[in-house]
Amino acid sequence: MNREETRSRSARAIRPGSPATRSTTPLTCRAVPARVSLLAGVVAGAVCVGLSTAPASASGTEPVASRGVTIPTFYNPPTELPAADGALIRTEAMPLGLSIPGLDGRPMPGTATRLMYKSTDSAGQPVAVTGAYVEPSTTWKKPGPRPVVAVASGTMGQGDQCAPSFALQHPLTLNGNTVSVGYESLAIYRILATGAAVVITDYVGLGATDRLHTYANRLDQGHALLDAARAARAVPGASVTTNSPTGLYGYSQGGGASAAAAELQPSYAPDVKLAGTYAGAPPANLTSVIKGIDGSALAGALAWSINGFAQADPDLRAVVEANVSDAGKAALQDASTMCVGDALFGLGFTHSSKWTTNGKSIGDIIVADPRAKAALDKQRIGTLKPAGPVRVATGVQDDIVPHAQARQLAADWCAKEADVTYEAIKLPNLGDKILTNHLVPLITDQGDAISWLTDRLSGKPAASNCQAMPLQP
Repeated sequence: MNREETRSRSARAIRPGSPATRSTTPLTCRAVPARVSLLAGVVAGAVCVGLSTAPASASGTEPVASRGVTIPTFYNPPTELPAADGALIRTEAMPLGLSIPGLDGRPMPGTATRLMYKSTDSAGQPVAVTGAYVEPSTTWKKPGPRPVVAVASGTMGQGDQCAPSFALQHPLTLNGNTVSVGYESLAIYRILATGAAVVITDYVGLGATDRLHTYANRLDQGHALLDAARAARAVPGASVTTNSPTGLYGYSQGGGASAAAAELQPSYAPDVKLAGTYAGAPPANLTSVIKGIDGSALAGALAWSINGFAQADPDLRAVVEANVSDAGKAALQDASTMCVGDALFGLGFTHSSKWTTNGKSIGDIIVADPRAKAALDKQRIGTLKPAGPVRVATGVQDDIVPHAQARQLAADWCAKEADVTYEAIKLPNLGDKILTNHLVPLITDQGDAISWLTDRLSGKPAASNCQAMPLQP
């Protein structure tokens, strides 16, 4: 392992919710390998309460690395953060990896700016989040001011090199140690083609080098997405303003983030003028989703969930610490720097029963333990009424983010008299547990999803189909 990889891992060895750059005197503990992330160390029982390090990101002057990919110093959060959620911390010009010159000299499909902005995490603590804003080259030709669409990326991984903003600049990262593909570019570019601006969040801890990515955390993701919409209004040269309608767009992990943000907007970000939300294949019930991804091609996502929640929730951390075996500790440690490509090759089709001390699956352990079950129940989406019209789409054959729990989200929202457009995507079974039943609806529904959202941004009312839901699968 090189110096930069060591620095990257140790930079994350901080207490959950503590300022990223705080330094404390370590207590007496067992030794922690330098590459072990916060969670992996906790799970291994090798980090004691109170241990914290002063990460390299404290100075903001040295780059860190993840799986051989150097993360620019831009992604190192500063010691002090602004008070206001959505406030910009820093920006810089960012080249798009896929771009062509336009006839007027401006790049197509737009001009990108890398962002770091302030948000609030699930513990109520300030956190720096990175992302990107793209000012479109295309004119907004529909009624009203140019809108902005806050895009929540689908699953990219847990290593900082997997960050969605990094993928916009580097559509393919392939160096023999990691594989990351910027597949969200297709949706982003299609949205830009409508004339709407786009802001994309990297979520909490993905890209920013101060902590581990809190994968699928309802509050972290919802806050980060809403604050990205706020940050977009302050980007130098941006044409969007406080009067610009905002759309939320996400599929899979992103569908959960956009759904959570729609529920949180009235209390957390009432200043964001929410015109519509697309939530595709949303993981609304994580207990169900854990069972769906266990043993699948995307089994690595289970490790990312455990890593993130054990970092943020003491109750779930205690359950994980008590039940994860040495093999599980090694898998969690390895997964903490993986992107989706790495997880497919390294952890695909792994059953979590191989990671536990008693041979039971992680899902069974969580269901049996009231503390763990309560921790995941707090992540349930569908307990609050979403703001504005929402479109929930789910493939009826989806066995990774199970169809039934996504449909239940739409039903829960309908019961709260929300403005819901429910779309059951009917496709044949394209292969059990190999991701096809989850990924194909992403492509087949994308055009309709963007058209629906564009209509909302231009002021057209939605037509809720809650009354027809009992007739749909």
